Amino acid sequence: MTLEPGVLLQATTIILEHTSIPPEQVVEGSPTTGLAVLVEGTPEIGVWEHTPGVSTDIEVDELHVVLAGDATLEIEGHETLYLVPGAIVRLTTGMRTTWTVRETLRKLYVA
Repeated sequence: MTLEPGVLLQATTIILEHTSIPPEQVVEGSPTTGLAVLVEGTPEIGVWEHTPGVSTDIEVDELHVVLAGDATLEIEGHETLYLVPGAIVRLTTGMRTTWTVRETLRKLYVA
């Protein structure tokens, strides 16, 4: 999916194709993630979501705005973040994170 100039999309209702999170990253549950890249290149802009469960990741440079959901984001060496709609988070390459998602989390990201 590509977002063309002058076209309106509703970020909260875009249908995302989900895939399983690699087993080595799953801490609890059976979470999946979905992704729609809207603008390819540098920066990349897209919509991403994570279904309920707990997983770990190693991040890339990214700024994101939470559109929907309820989650906790633990970043090694930083305070725990509580993610609810409207939260804005900046991540940097190499950050080790643990995502605890209670209600499917959807975000708009720029990476």
